[in-house]
Amino acid sequence: MGKIIALANQKGGVGKTTTAMNLAASLATLEKKVLLVDADQQANASSGLGVDTSKVDVSVYDCLIRQVDPKSAIYTTDIENLDILPSHINLAGADVEMMSLPDREKLFAKMLAPLKNDYDFILIDCSPSLGVITVSALTAANSIIIPVQCEYFALEGISKLLHTIKIIKKKLNPELEIEGFLLTMYDSRLRLANQIYDEVKRHFQELVFKTVIQRNVRLSEAPSHGLPAILYDADSIGAKNHLALAKEIIQKNK
Repeated sequence: MGKIIALANQKGGVGKTTTAMNLAASLATLEKKVLLVDADQQANASSGLGVDTSKVDVSVYDCLIRQVDPKSAIYTTDIENLDILPSHINLAGADVEMMSLPDREKLFAKMLAPLKNDYDFILIDCSPSLGVITVSALTAANSIIIPVQCEYFALEGISKLLHTIKIIKKKLNPELEIEGFLLTMYDSRLRLANQIYDEVKRHFQELVFKTVIQRNVRLSEAPSHGLPAILYDADSIGAKNHLALAKEIIQKNK
């Protein structure tokens, strides 16, 4: 039975989608069967893995709102063992549509139920908000990875996210755990980056991944080619960081 891990932070620009894509690709490279669910209306994880989002007929939106069979929406990728359930711009209005649906918090769990036995890991790339779709994704998840950017406002908003997780644990999903805080866009030459690393480590201790994702040009370039970093440039620091993260997660979940 696959472990469902959501990647969420309502603060945008923290490297969440980059991490989702590259972690999924790295886990697949390590011979785990992986499904990446793109739950962000921007659909960047979908296009970043080579899906032409303008030609997507069935997306996460259809599976959630119209309850279409999710197996009919799955695309294979250029990486063996890695599939994607793509997003579409019409997901933008889904939060409002879901408000009127019964058991809206359970829609994500219902959608993923028939897929759980087909994968070792199901990763959900959540949108940078704490709307109904993100709450529904967290209700379906076993754990959450929280990317934290190594910049000045890094810890801003984390308390709100932690409060939301606490409510979801209490009312909707008592099994939800924090898989880890992941420091992204790290530049060891900057004093501020090191200060934030120390601060996050002090606050959250063993919940912080040992792996950090360093600033890397190749990592930024890869999505424009519709490729994860491991296919675009396997020797890049970005590809190596995400491979190390994948190994850490596999080790943690043995």
